[in-house]
Amino acid sequence: MDTARLGIVGLGWFGGVLAKSAHASGVADVVSCYARTLETRVAFAEEHGCRAAGDLGELLDDPEVDGVIVATPHSTHADIAVAAAEAGKHVFVEKPLTLTVADAKRVGEVAERAGVTVQVGHNRRRQPANRRIKEMIDAGELGTVLQLEGMHTAAGGHKPDLPAWRKDPAECPFGGMTALGVHTVDTFHYFMGPAERVTALSTRFHGFNDLDDATTVLLEYESGPIASINTTYFAPPVVSLSVFGSDAAAWNEEDGARLYTQVRSDPARTEHEVETIDTMHDEMVEFARCIGGEAEPETGMPEAIEVAAVLEAIGRSVESGSAVELDDLR
Repeated sequence: MDTARLGIVGLGWFGGVLAKSAHASGVADVVSCYARTLETRVAFAEEHGCRAAGDLGELLDDPEVDGVIVATPHSTHADIAVAAAEAGKHVFVEKPLTLTVADAKRVGEVAERAGVTVQVGHNRRRQPANRRIKEMIDAGELGTVLQLEGMHTAAGGHKPDLPAWRKDPAECPFGGMTALGVHTVDTFHYFMGPAERVTALSTRFHGFNDLDDATTVLLEYESGPIASINTTYFAPPVVSLSVFGSDAAAWNEEDGARLYTQVRSDPARTEHEVETIDTMHDEMVEFARCIGGEAEPETGMPEAIEVAAVLEAIGRSVESGSAVELDDLR
């Protein structure tokens, strides 16, 4: 496979992480970059050994760019992805793809017409611990899945140098959902299939900044189980999820570093050895293969639309205090 040549738009901290992951993949590399600030793009170009484009159009018109990584504020994803697709570039968008279903569908329609791939950075499902849990579910090792629980927290909201857009509820609605909780939304979708109903609470009672302090989301799945997802951007980091079945339960703890199971007859959990991988490296390898026509994205438009529908439903539920049917949004 030839090396996929990538342009990157959005050169903050996570843009740098993705650029390093692309280079480390051995099958992709960043050749061009763009941010609105000249100093930012020049510094990024020097650090990563790529060209600094003078504007977005220059990057998208570059015949040496095969695909574009979008790592900008959430509200800008759709327009940049559409422009990239219209320019014939494959697109990798950091999660979530968009904050609304309408914007997600707009991206998908343009990409389909242009014949390009859209891949979204829902990387946590790629953890070997989650892959193993998915195998357990599919093989019936857990029995009938009844409930799922997820907790994803971080203390980023306390940082004095946090970029302004990450403190803006219009860009990052519902506290930690867009930065953190959507990982669990996607992973549970991977486990159970589409959700059908969402109920949510999201509150700002302390006011560390303008984001909600705490958010809880309840989901009911078309396949039957129910789930809860809790997130905050103001607490020590915890990334864990659990799946409870009629025969056994499984836990992914410490962000994929520990895997536990407990069968119904056992009084305590059993820990299992589990591999850890660089999931963003894994994404970049897949994106390069998609560009080369050798793969389809695991987290493409259907998965992106599911997450966008849940985000929209959270907003409607918080506002109304009622459950929201996802079929009304898809």
